[in-house]
Amino acid sequence: MNVEEEVEKLKVEIHRLGTKQPDGSYKVTFGVLFHDDRCANIFEALVGTLRAAKRRKLLTYDGELLLQGVHDNVEIVLKAPPAATA
Repeated sequence: MNVEEEVEKLKVEIHRLGTKQPDGSYKVTFGVLFHDDRCANIFEALVGTLRAAKRRKLLTYDGELLLQGVHDNVEIVLKAPPAATA
């Protein structure tokens, strides 16, 4: 699986596990993602996939490197898709 595919799958998992915000974004904590069995089976390197998505400006979170346990409460926000122009 290439990076683009993993980032797309990450977006699906954040939609599944996260909470939709009023602005259309989705919010989930790192701990929820990290400890989810489905995510554990999909992502060989969850932290690497998160970093790739952050570099593509698809999501935001505080810090550079997230570590299990220490950063379980860090919120990851998947940005809302751009509004369609009519």
